[in-house]
Amino acid sequence: MHVKRLVVGPLASNCYLVRCSENGEALVIDPGADPEAILKEVEKDGLKLRYIINTHGHGDHIGANAALKEHTGAAILIHAADAPMLTSAVKNLSSWLNGGVVSPPADRTLMDGEEIRCGDVAFRVLATPGHTPGGISILGPGVVFTGDTLFQGSIGRTDFPGGSFSVLLRSIREKLLTLPDETTVYPGHGPATSIGREKVDNPFLR
Repeated sequence: MHVKRLVVGPLASNCYLVRCSENGEALVIDPGADPEAILKEVEKDGLKLRYIINTHGHGDHIGANAALKEHTGAAILIHAADAPMLTSAVKNLSSWLNGGVVSPPADRTLMDGEEIRCGDVAFRVLATPGHTPGGISILGPGVVFTGDTLFQGSIGRTDFPGGSFSVLLRSIREKLLTLPDETTVYPGHGPATSIGREKVDNPFLR
């Protein structure tokens, strides 16, 4: 498995291209904007996108869904609770930004504990609500993609519709901090970190 991070859009969202096999089968996590740049990397690396996974439904994490699906045929996956946000610029909070963005509807809705298999790699869905009702993290071998749930030294905002500070902290403590300390954390914004580092340094988790 190989992970490549692209920083996209005006809110500097992290988009991750994850190569899952030697033959190039791959998935993309949170393609929030700049589809041309993402597709350029897909083509350069010879990737065959199988899935587009959104960790939640906010506009800065779904903005390139439509273009990637059109060009690659990849299936769009999101938690069932956030699926309605894909097709509504009001619900995904993008209506105030550049006229808003929408995505095609989900091809598959996800629930806690589901497996997503891509090439040689099995990923597991961890329901981590709090930033949004359907926020998820994606657990792979030695890594976890946390969207806007957990960042280096911080946590996701909870002042948007559907957010809950107490629910977010419970998600982090029960689903993320129980992972091995050496697990690499790939967040929705900012640099990568580790579970062990956040246990020690994150002021919200002390």
